[in-house]
Amino acid sequence: MMRLHSLELNKINIKDDFWSKHIDLVREVILPYQWEVMNDRIEGAESSHCLDNFRIAAGRAKGEFYGVVFQDTDVAKWLEAVGFSLSCYKDEELEKTADEVIDLIAKAQCADGYLNTYFTIKEPGQRWRYLCEGHELYTAGHFMEAATAYYKATGKRKLLDCICRFADLICDTFGYEDGKIHGYPGHQEAEIGLIKIYEVTGEKKYLDQAKYFIDARGMGENYFLKEMHRKDYHLIFPEFVNYEPQYSQSHMPVREQKTAEGHAVRAVYMLCAMADLAYAYKDKALIKACKALWNNITKQRMYITGGIGSSGILERFTTDYDLPNEYNYSESCASIGLALFGLRMNQITRDSSYMDVAERALYNTILSGIALDGKSFFYVNPLEVWPTACMPRTSKGHVKPIRQKWFGVACCPTNIARTLASLGQYIYGADEENGQLYVNLFVSNEVEIKFMDAVVSMRLKTRFPVENKMGIQVLNVPKEGMTLAVRIPDYAKDYKITVDNTLLTYEIEKGYAIIKLQKSCFINVMFEAPARFMRANPSVRPDVGKVAITRGPMVYCLEEVDNGENLSAVFVDTSKELTENAVNKLGGIVEITAKGQRVSREGWGNGLYKDSEFKLEPAVIKAVPYCYWNNRGAGEMAVWIKELI
Repeated sequence: MMRLHSLELNKINIKDDFWSKHIDLVREVILPYQWEVMNDRIEGAESSHCLDNFRIAAGRAKGEFYGVVFQDTDVAKWLEAVGFSLSCYKDEELEKTADEVIDLIAKAQCADGYLNTYFTIKEPGQRWRYLCEGHELYTAGHFMEAATAYYKATGKRKLLDCICRFADLICDTFGYEDGKIHGYPGHQEAEIGLIKIYEVTGEKKYLDQAKYFIDARGMGENYFLKEMHRKDYHLIFPEFVNYEPQYSQSHMPVREQKTAEGHAVRAVYMLCAMADLAYAYKDKALIKACKALWNNITKQRMYITGGIGSSGILERFTTDYDLPNEYNYSESCASIGLALFGLRMNQITRDSSYMDVAERALYNTILSGIALDGKSFFYVNPLEVWPTACMPRTSKGHVKPIRQKWFGVACCPTNIARTLASLGQYIYGADEENGQLYVNLFVSNEVEIKFMDAVVSMRLKTRFPVENKMGIQVLNVPKEGMTLAVRIPDYAKDYKITVDNTLLTYEIEKGYAIIKLQKSCFINVMFEAPARFMRANPSVRPDVGKVAITRGPMVYCLEEVDNGENLSAVFVDTSKELTENAVNKLGGIVEITAKGQRVSREGWGNGLYKDSEFKLEPAVIKAVPYCYWNNRGAGEMAVWIKELI
C-alpha cells in the first residue's frame, strides 16, 4: 500500500481558535526572541554564543568556542523553524536575516564540506574520533533538516548546496568499505537528515547512507566501547564515565530490539529513521521492530501526557511502568520525537492509533514546554511539582518550578519552535493516486489538493477542543470520486457524521470513518468527549489510588493558585460529576470543577506525627489544561489526584 504523505505547508492555511495563537507566536515572538538569545542580548538568560561560534569559525571574529559540543544545532533548528514559518507566511526581514546566517554558515564551512564549530575551533584534527559523545553527525542531521525546510520555503539553494557537500563527505567517510569508518552516530539524527536530503535531491546515496547507519548499529563489537578504549580518548561529558551501549540503543541490532532503552530522544529519532527506511526498502523486519518498540513505549513507558523518558539521570527510559510524577524527566524533545515517529507510522500503516498518541503529545507535553508569551521554556515536564522541594543536588534538582529564559543546553526551545511552525504536517495524510485524504487533527484550515484532473478545495471549520464538532466543506470533487477518511479519536463517544444534513452510515477502517464522495458537499462530524476521570494500570505504583482528569486530548492538572497549597492533601470524589466551564483565564480555556475533600491542618501545629485520625473538610477542586500550568506564577501543580473512597 502506498504511504500517505503530509501536505506541503504552503498549501494549508490554518485559522484556528486554539492553534493559531501558538503558531502566530512563532513568527511574532518566538523566532525574534530566540534570535536575540542566540546573539546573547536577553538580560538574565543563559549565554548561547552559538552565532559567535560561527563568526569565530568563519574568521569574522576572534575568541574561544563556548557551549556544549552540539551548540550549532540551536542555529540549525532556528533556521528550520524559519523555513517552516516562511512556507506559510512571507516575511522579507526574517528571510533577509536567515540569508545572512546562511552566508555565515557557508563561510564557516571547511573546504572539504565539513561543518562543525566545536571541532573546527576547539578540537581541530579530532574529527570523527568521538562519535559516542561528539554529536558531529547529530549536528549534521539538524543542518540537513534545516536546509531542506529552507529550500522548500524559499527555493534558495545556498544552504542546501552547503549541506549536500557535508552529506557527500559523510557518505565518503562512513560505510562498510575498507578505508571508511565503520561507526555510526552516537546521537541519532543524521539518519533523518540524510533521508530528507534524499527526498529533495533524489540522490539515493543519501538514503543508502542512512540505511548503513541503522543497519550497522549494534552489530558485532560495539563501536563506542572500542572508541573509548583508545589511550588518547578523553570524556566530553563526565557522566559517560560508566557508559553502557543501551544508552545509545547500540547494545544489539535494531531489528532485534523489543524494549525502549536508553536516552529517550536518541531512541525516538532512531525510530523515525527506521520507519522511513522500512517503507523505502520494504523491510518487514524493520517495520516489525518499529511496531514492537512503539507498543513498549506507549503501553508501558509513556506518561498520560505523552511524556517519555522518566529518569532524571541520563534522560532515559528505565523499566516498564516506572513513571514517577514529581521527579520524572519527560524532555520536551522526546515528546516531539514521539510525535514525529507516530506521524510516520500513521502514514505507513494508515492506523489512527498512532495519531492518537501524536495528538496527545502535541496538546500536552509539547505545548507545556513554552509559556503563553513565547519567552520562557520548560526542558523537563513533570506531572507534580512542589517548588520549594526542587533543590539542586537532590532527586528533583532537574525540575524547574518556573519556565526558564534559556538553557545552557537549549535543544528544547528551538525544537518546540520548529514543531509549532510545522504543525500543518500532522493535519492531513494524502494519497492523490487513489484519491484519498485522511483527516488526522481537528484544526480549522483551508486547503487545495489535486486529485486526478481536479483541484479539490476543502475548508474545515471547528472550535475543537472546546467543542467536538467539525464542519467540512468539499468543493470540486473529481468525477471519479474521492475518499475522505476522518479520524475517530480514542476518546470519542457517539461519533456521528452527516453529509448535506443526511445521517451517514459509515465504515470504519483502522480507526477512520470512511466517507465516499461523488460530488461537492458539506460534512458535519460530531462526537462526545466530556471531561472524565482516568486511572493508571496498578503496576504504575505512584498512581495507585489516584485519578487524572482529561477532556478530549487534553490532560488537566491542579494548580496552587486555584486550589491552595499542599495539593497532596486533596481527595477528589469520583462519584460526583465533573463540571465544565468556559472561562477567560489562560487565554480562554474550559476549566473543570470537581468536588472532594481536603485533609485539615487543624490541630497539627509543627509536629510531624500523631496517632489521631485526619479531619476532612469539603473542597471544590478546579483543574486547568496541563499545557498551560505555571503561566500564572510559581506554585504547586499535580496531575494525579488522590481518589476519595
